Amino acid sequence: MPEEKVIAEVVDAAGVERTLSRLAFEILERNKGAENLVLVGLHTRGVPIAERIAQKIREIEGIDVPLGTLDATFYRDDLSRRSKQLSLRTTDIPVDITGKVVVLVDDVLYTGRTVRSALDALIDFGRPERIELAVLVDRGHRQLPIKADYIGKNLPTSLGEEVAVRLKNVDGEDRICLIARKNKAD
Repeated sequence: MPEEKVIAEVVDAAGVERTLSRLAFEILERNKGAENLVLVGLHTRGVPIAERIAQKIREIEGIDVPLGTLDATFYRDDLSRRSKQLSLRTTDIPVDITGKVVVLVDDVLYTGRTVRSALDALIDFGRPERIELAVLVDRGHRQLPIKADYIGKNLPTSLGEEVAVRLKNVDGEDRICLIARKNKAD
């Protein structure tokens, strides 16, 4: 992990794989199968996590769950305060989500603001029966009343720490580390 001071590796490659399998099983169990599900990954790391959960559901149930991607940038409540250039990514929700159970997927749940903006964005695409949230890591420090339905790992952090999720389909390795927080302008 370049330019990051790793405090501790909290989940290794085998642990990430087990966690993704467990999340897939929990989603299937709660929803009594995959027939009415749509997975929507939040950019950036939520997309490859959603892809891997969809693959595990395919292996378990033999069903291809519709898979979408969501960029909630324009729904953020801090757009006017952000100093760095925004990079916009594609939103692609390939099916009508009306009446479906949509599982939003993200890597780290922190303040809840990204999820809030994603909920606002998602509603523009239809009225789901229910929206659930799956995260690989819940690090606490919520600023909004947002709670994940599926949590891979609860990892309480201090405000001086960050969680770095590395995924083999993006970074070439699977691991979750606690790192020293970088000084940020926003």
